[in-house]
Amino acid sequence: MHKNKKAVTRRMKKMVFLVPMFIVLTGALMLSMSINSCGPSNVPKEILIGDTVSYTGPYAVFGGISSFGTEAAIEDINKEGGIYIKEYGKKLPVKWITRDCQSDPLKVAPLTEELILKDKVHFLGGHFEVPPVRQGTAMMADKYKIPAVFGVGTYEAWMGMRQAATPPWKYSWAFGFSIGAPAQKGDFREGKPGYLMMPTWFGALGAYAEKTNKKAAVFALDDPDGKGWYLGFTGAAQGMGYDCYRAKDQFGIYPFGTTDFTPLIQEWKKHGCEIIWGNTIAPDLGIMFKQCKAQGFNPKLVFATRGAMFYQEIVSWGGDLPDGVLTEVYWTPYMEGARGIGDTTPQSLAQRWYDEKKEPLAQGIGWNYAVAQTLFDAIERAGTLDAEAVLKALGETDLNTMWGRVVFEKDTQFQRVPCQVGQWVKTDKPWVWEMPIAFSYNDFMPATSEVVFPKPWD
Repeated sequence: MHKNKKAVTRRMKKMVFLVPMFIVLTGALMLSMSINSCGPSNVPKEILIGDTVSYTGPYAVFGGISSFGTEAAIEDINKEGGIYIKEYGKKLPVKWITRDCQSDPLKVAPLTEELILKDKVHFLGGHFEVPPVRQGTAMMADKYKIPAVFGVGTYEAWMGMRQAATPPWKYSWAFGFSIGAPAQKGDFREGKPGYLMMPTWFGALGAYAEKTNKKAAVFALDDPDGKGWYLGFTGAAQGMGYDCYRAKDQFGIYPFGTTDFTPLIQEWKKHGCEIIWGNTIAPDLGIMFKQCKAQGFNPKLVFATRGAMFYQEIVSWGGDLPDGVLTEVYWTPYMEGARGIGDTTPQSLAQRWYDEKKEPLAQGIGWNYAVAQTLFDAIERAGTLDAEAVLKALGETDLNTMWGRVVFEKDTQFQRVPCQVGQWVKTDKPWVWEMPIAFSYNDFMPATSEVVFPKPWD
């Protein structure tokens, strides 16, 4: 009996010692489970950014080809481990999920909605498309309250679309250039002609205008981008003493699918136009210039926006038609002071293109890199994937990017980029054509050649 009593006493002493340990261990386990349930297990494996891309169709060079820049930015940020998210205390890699919209504006909204609902993307955008192709992105961004950052082209066309929305799109932040609308008061670009396309065009034109009769043939595709350019150019040109043939009638604005420009060319030729200027897609430019040459209409100065910006498009015209065509330049690998992610520079980005593609540079890669870079920066500064926090961070952006300084205007949520004029010239290189800057107001992207005048037609 005495021995049993001692044994019970020993067991009770062990229990007194073990129970607190059990409580401590149980509590630690429960705390660990609690932390895991509200922490790491809910942290996404990656940040998903979705976008529709014109991999095919007339805008493929803006979307599909130039998306090399977006992919390079993603590669660079992921090389650093991804974007640091303070809320999670760690970096998350970026994944870009895309759908081919085939350059069709009507396909953008449903495909974007699919990215949101099916792929559960956190953000939208990442590259450049023309304004009509971006409307569907903006609509879905507002519908689902998801921040979107992308390139759109002209300020005037984009703002017309944005203001027509009720209310104006809140979740979209756009990169582009202004035809003639000035920067906001107090903006670092205020009063600088190098951030306006119209003064830049006329700067390039001015030195040679007196060698022409100042009669201009103006044409444009009948879409928001084309009309915006047409009205802006003809209004400014006539105010500077140029005779824009039948501008009041909007003569030269033509419908999509036109293949015979003979009626336009015959009237321009009859009127004696020595300058031709237009905004349309590359295939239409090629057709028009072939018909101009065939009919003996050889203007001394040829300006072509949108469809003449990329080597990959102008080579399709055939022969020497690109020779002497002037167009806009927004980025080159020699842009001074611009920086990418990590140790990437404009020149090293261009070298990556040459090494992989083995063909002349597509200037859109710089734009697209900067668009993606800006979105990454805003997410990191927000420190969270919360939409409203990222919107706030975008509004506070002041960042040196692959495209130089990025600051969105407060009311318009628009980031203006510098404008220059380039000219296609023939070279002895295997790819034949290159486009040096022929006119610029910007000392960080100076002209490297003079305008060839008149345009060679033979």
